Amino acid sequence: MPEVSSVSELHEYLKSCKDPDFHGSEECGCVLKTVVSESKGIKSFTNSFWTKKQRQASSIHEISYRACFKPQLPRFFIELLTDENDIVYDPFTGRGTTAIEAGLLGREVVSNDINPLSGILCRPRLLVPEYGDIERRLSCIESERADIKTHTLSMFYHPDTEAEIVSLRNYLERRRASGTEDICDKWIRMVATNRLTGHSPGFFSVYTLPPNQAVSKERQVKINAQRKQTPEYRNTTELILKKTRRLLKNVNENELKKLRKSGENAVFLTNNATKTSGIPDSSVSLTVTSPPFLDIVRYDNDNWLRCWFNSLDAEEIRKSITMSPTLKGWCKVMGEVFNELYRITKPGGWVAFEVGEIRKGSLNLDEHVFPLGINAGFECAGTLINEQNFTKTSNIWGISNKKRGTNTNRVVIFQKN
Repeated sequence: MPEVSSVSELHEYLKSCKDPDFHGSEECGCVLKTVVSESKGIKSFTNSFWTKKQRQASSIHEISYRACFKPQLPRFFIELLTDENDIVYDPFTGRGTTAIEAGLLGREVVSNDINPLSGILCRPRLLVPEYGDIERRLSCIESERADIKTHTLSMFYHPDTEAEIVSLRNYLERRRASGTEDICDKWIRMVATNRLTGHSPGFFSVYTLPPNQAVSKERQVKINAQRKQTPEYRNTTELILKKTRRLLKNVNENELKKLRKSGENAVFLTNNATKTSGIPDSSVSLTVTSPPFLDIVRYDNDNWLRCWFNSLDAEEIRKSITMSPTLKGWCKVMGEVFNELYRITKPGGWVAFEVGEIRKGSLNLDEHVFPLGINAGFECAGTLINEQNFTKTSNIWGISNKKRGTNTNRVVIFQKN
């Protein structure tokens, strides 16, 4: 990609942009030529900017989490707008897609998310331990396991599996409380947190909903009755090692080296995104983020089991991260976020703010984001609209397969002059 240092250079690049590896056709709904439009003085650039590359993402991203964008989105902007060792930031880190892509590309990482689960899921993948060390540590934990027979989660787990999970939870809690938790422990915690429930034998649980959300105990009892299923034994050690191998399957030594280097210097915060005093003024080269959208996801409902495993209070987390259910309230909070982003962004630095489509496409938040960034002091470079055909059903944000026909990312781009 060319070096882009100004809004005008970005405009010229986007107007001429076409993925040379993409061979779609207009009949299949794919955009081959960038469509440029303008409304209220703001340019929009529409194309399938990273469609073809969606299958080339690193396996280390394969962590289930509600409402996350594809790794190709942050990679597009990191490669276009930054150089090695520049600081890349995400104020709403989630599972860590921006942070991991920044690490893979040799950038410095600053991560913030008021939900502590984010750091649990992201940080270990920036400081990847050796596979042999993970294997040896798990064998030690196995030898420590007591004969725990608790059945409070019997609708999800075989009694022996539940005993292993409780013992693993207790071990990790002891290590954290004593200050001896190391990267191996954190990696095991991260993988186990993502294997708690799911809809295949690769998870600790009986068949349930996809792993980006956990159903209630009562709902799982009904699912078991409907499917006439009883939890079978799952070997937690074997499944953690299996998932570890899958996460690392296409990560080469050079990428591991870059990840670990970025991880050593990475900054992880659990602040409100409007108040990040731990980040110096004018230090960030690029922010790539996707904020919570109008209170349409209940994080405590989705993550109650993950919070239990990690000794976190799901209700307290929900209170801290819930967004306003109204557009006016959401814009007020995001306006404060933009003020903070302006403070930490270096002159010439960029913000890529992904807002998608919600309410079945009837509300495009990018139109409301423009003035927020401008009022904070940024120049708005426009909106990059990435459109592509569906490859699977997605209803999270009101976009339905074979109903709307496209999966759209709307990314508003700002620069600090």
